[in-house]
Amino acid sequence: MNEKILCIEDNPDNMILIRRVIQARGYTLLEAETGAEGLAMAEDKDIRLILLDINLPDIDGYEIARRLRTDLNHRETRIPIIAITANALKGDAEKALGAGCDVYMSKPINIHELWARVAFFLPRS
Repeated sequence: MNEKILCIEDNPDNMILIRRVIQARGYTLLEAETGAEGLAMAEDKDIRLILLDINLPDIDGYEIARRLRTDLNHRETRIPIIAITANALKGDAEKALGAGCDVYMSKPINIHELWARVAFFLPRS
């Protein structure tokens, strides 16, 4: 099964790293550089997981998570959202979780942690 993961990330270096990790595991990665682009792509019914940067150029990740939770509530299954952000101050994790993210990860991206988080939501048979 070739499951789709949406990554909303404006940093090209982070996107390359995420692409390598996700594609190496056999998943399809859909890439969005802005929040608006990511919200439009999230309408794809086959997306199984969203990786979300918080600091985006147009709409911050907190607002994107809130919109996704509101707009995608009609789906049969809830799409997990993993926040991946450089925001690492006290309260940032709670803010991401409060906006609707399921998991908070801080940058720099640890590829082992990223894969473990993805595998939790999309376990292989």
